[in-house]
Amino acid sequence: MTAADGARPVTLILPRLDALVERMAALEARLADPIAPHELAALMKERGRIAPVVALVLERRRLQQEIHDADVLAADAAFAALASETRVRAEGLLPQLETELVARFLDEEDACPEGVILEVRAGTGGEEAALFAAELVRMYTRFCERRGLAVELLDESGRAMGGVREAVLSVGGKGAWKLLRFESGGHRVQRVPATEAQGRLHTSAATVAVLPEADDAAIVVSDGDLRIEAFRASGPGGQNVNKTSTAIRVTHIPTGLSVSCQDEKSQSRNRERALKILRARLLDQEEQRLHAARATARKVLIGSGDRSERIRTYNVPQDRVTDHRIGASFHALPAIMDGHLEDIFAALSASETAERLKRLAAGNT
Repeated sequence: MTAADGARPVTLILPRLDALVERMAALEARLADPIAPHELAALMKERGRIAPVVALVLERRRLQQEIHDADVLAADAAFAALASETRVRAEGLLPQLETELVARFLDEEDACPEGVILEVRAGTGGEEAALFAAELVRMYTRFCERRGLAVELLDESGRAMGGVREAVLSVGGKGAWKLLRFESGGHRVQRVPATEAQGRLHTSAATVAVLPEADDAAIVVSDGDLRIEAFRASGPGGQNVNKTSTAIRVTHIPTGLSVSCQDEKSQSRNRERALKILRARLLDQEEQRLHAARATARKVLIGSGDRSERIRTYNVPQDRVTDHRIGASFHALPAIMDGHLEDIFAALSASETAERLKRLAAGNT
């Protein structure tokens, strides 16, 4: 490996890439033999998962071989021009291929869930904070719909004058976690409210939590550990409101976690939604306990809702969104609030990839 090779991020993961190629060869050999249906399904799934990475590794090896062969061919004056052309072409293709290879490898290493629970809560700032929380809900909904992800409002409370105190969304589809995983934390908005007669700038806050959606196998909740209470829904909702007890509160007795749902007119549907949210929160809690080095406690993750705790600031007068984790600012705020988050997410992803490669270089996972 040359000094130039050592400067390239892909070289930090070459041993792991070589191991994936060996694993693919082992899978192909095993699949060539008679095999039980259940084992066949598992091996086919693994092969399908690592195949895109292995294909890029093999293509990288092919380009490197082309460069090597061109260097050998260049020794013959009759083929020097052809060798130079071949080398330039292969070297031109390598950087983009290696960038894609690193991204694919890191994606393959991540055990990304298919769905997430996204929670938005108004923080400091009163009615203005509730309005901001509602705008964040719309922003994420628009972004997910544009990306072809299924979005379902599981629960919403405190809506008044267009604002919302708390909303819980379910986002399903391939890539949901990868796209939204950076959003947990405090968000704040700086603007002049419509009700501000003096034209003074106000700062309001909201918190966002993005939790992997747990399936029944991942988190088993015993009925004996649950306390389920029915109560009458409040707020808009038609004839059922305050007449029938359709709202549901589910409490997980061992942890004290409690979830309420009242959006549906059906008690059973509200119960189903409450359990879905509860399982996601329990999974998040368990993963934090097992992987303390990777994630802090949930309260720290999302912040307290105070104006000073933030990962991102939306400054309306300056038409600017600043992500404080990477120190980057983005303009065209109306488009961002309409769900055009691609540039922000791309910058965050690039920063995370760089940090992960640094840890790999230092011998850490």
